[in-house]
Amino acid sequence: MKLWVLALLLGLGIALPQIYGLLKPGKFGEMLRKFPRSEFWGFVLMPLGTLWFLYNLKTDDISDFAAFKPILFIGFAVIGFGSCVFVRDFLAVRGLAVVMLLLAKVVLDTARWVDTEWRLVLVVWAYAWICAALVFTVSPWRMRDLIAFATANENRVRLGSAAKLAFGVFIILLALTAYRHAELQAASQ
Repeated sequence: MKLWVLALLLGLGIALPQIYGLLKPGKFGEMLRKFPRSEFWGFVLMPLGTLWFLYNLKTDDISDFAAFKPILFIGFAVIGFGSCVFVRDFLAVRGLAVVMLLLAKVVLDTARWVDTEWRLVLVVWAYAWICAALVFTVSPWRMRDLIAFATANENRVRLGSAAKLAFGVFIILLALTAYRHAELQAASQ
């Protein structure tokens, strides 16, 4: 995938929900507060993260682990899907953390080959996801507390939504200008 397409998708992914947050901050805040303990999102995100990780494991060609791949594959599948059964508390947060880690890998792998300093915006954002995912995996209640703080009143929801919308639009603009130009320039050489 090209970096500009990935950045466009990420920008849209962060910007579009924020429009709802600006228009209906009360309902948006309520939805966000329900997320950490949502079984629905847990049963969506954890299997998604597990399948995505297993796909990466299957397609990876690291010879150091080649002999252990079948065992690792089974072990990680049991852990990922077993979490849906035995670790339901904050499953949505843990599933989101897995997806954030895998998405960060895609961003870092894609941004590596684009020759523009603007790629560092996505790289830093990806490393922020990694740090957040590690914290939320170990202590998922911190996401609940962070969401509770960010949605304590409608003004905070509006302010947070406006900031994330602005960041999403910035990423979209980078995708359509700097990233696309750098990739077109590299293709013409």
